[in-house]
Amino acid sequence: MTAMRTLVCELGITNRASMLILNKIARVFPKPSRRKIYEYLRSFHLNPGRVSLHKVVLGIETSCDDTAAAVVDETGNVLGEAIHSQTEVHLKTGGIIPPVAQQLHRENIQRIVQEALSASQVPPSELSAVATTTMPGLALSLGVGLAFSLQLVGQLKKPFIPIHHMEAHALTIRLTNEVDFPFLVLLISGGHCLLALVRGVSDFLLLGQSLDIAPGDMLDKVARRLSLVRHPECAAMSGGRAIEHLAKRGNRLRFDLTPPMHRAKNCDFSFTGLQHAIDRIVTKKEKEEGLEPGQVLSSAPDIAAAAQHATACHLAKRTHRALLFCQQRGLLPPSNAALVVSGGVASNFYIRKALEIVTDATQCALLCPPPRLCTDNGVMIAWNGIERLRAGVGILYDTGGVRYEPRCPLGVDISKEVAEAAIKVPRLKMEI
Repeated sequence: MTAMRTLVCELGITNRASMLILNKIARVFPKPSRRKIYEYLRSFHLNPGRVSLHKVVLGIETSCDDTAAAVVDETGNVLGEAIHSQTEVHLKTGGIIPPVAQQLHRENIQRIVQEALSASQVPPSELSAVATTTMPGLALSLGVGLAFSLQLVGQLKKPFIPIHHMEAHALTIRLTNEVDFPFLVLLISGGHCLLALVRGVSDFLLLGQSLDIAPGDMLDKVARRLSLVRHPECAAMSGGRAIEHLAKRGNRLRFDLTPPMHRAKNCDFSFTGLQHAIDRIVTKKEKEEGLEPGQVLSSAPDIAAAAQHATACHLAKRTHRALLFCQQRGLLPPSNAALVVSGGVASNFYIRKALEIVTDATQCALLCPPPRLCTDNGVMIAWNGIERLRAGVGILYDTGGVRYEPRCPLGVDISKEVAEAAIKVPRLKMEI
């Protein structure tokens, strides 16, 4: 308490209300040293006479294997952000182990939030709200972020904004570009793959989604099957990044991989069959080269190139149909229509080029957030909070019934209507 009183005096905070706020903030974090509390609060340069002139949101993201936080204001300025990646740990275990991810979130969430707030120089008392991913994702990971956030908003007496992870990915483009509603979004990541028409904040029409696994998950499994973690160029890369890197010097024509569901006239996706086909190719080549499973094939770059191309073609064709459906039904503006591609797999430039061929053919604009905002991050969560504050949607002042949801649909599903339209997609040359 002596250190607290000294800090209050040095910062010129003399009224009782400010003292109570400081005490509450200090109690949010479990058993910090007096020195840490002192340095943490001193870094904000609190001024009791200063009033925040616009909305500022703290976003917290723990849906999978990254612990992230950011402070964003309503003009789109990223005031502070921090992230702790678990990639290196999970590469060693061959995939994400939920209890391991949960423990790493617990160990790092306090530090990450502190770093984001300190970098922003925004006192916690001046936050407009706290926004946190509560759906969908790994249950154990979501639970850490939610528990921490509820404690935080309880101490600060701030509104809480639960965030749908996919909605956040979809709206990130409005942070970096001037994009009006409606627009079509393709969300592709390690855990999700879907096409949706975005008509407004929390207003989505679902046109199609993966019937099994997501493209990021599939590419990660292919990378593991190819043992790319043992490849000297790819050892520190995630599976998807390793595939993209190795494919640059591969010959995709060496292996014939037919894109999935090429006869189905809908906008759904499937990647399990493609994964199994690649597994068979790898097994065959291991026998031909006399290698044991776990050794890197000489043909790995060619297999990576073929897998990436088949994935890109599948995504492109389903997206092409979605654009044609929206144009025929008048769901997109006749001019300046936009396709937004977001999520971790949107960082793959080969896939972006395939989608650019589609948007050129349909006279649409292709928009992608910067690669660092395509993967999971706190900025997109904070920005989604800003969007919801503006729209007055989903802002909670009573958090008594808040729960995390590992599985949660996005918007209204009209995929059957899309399938019934049975739109034939013109053949495009995928010369990438």
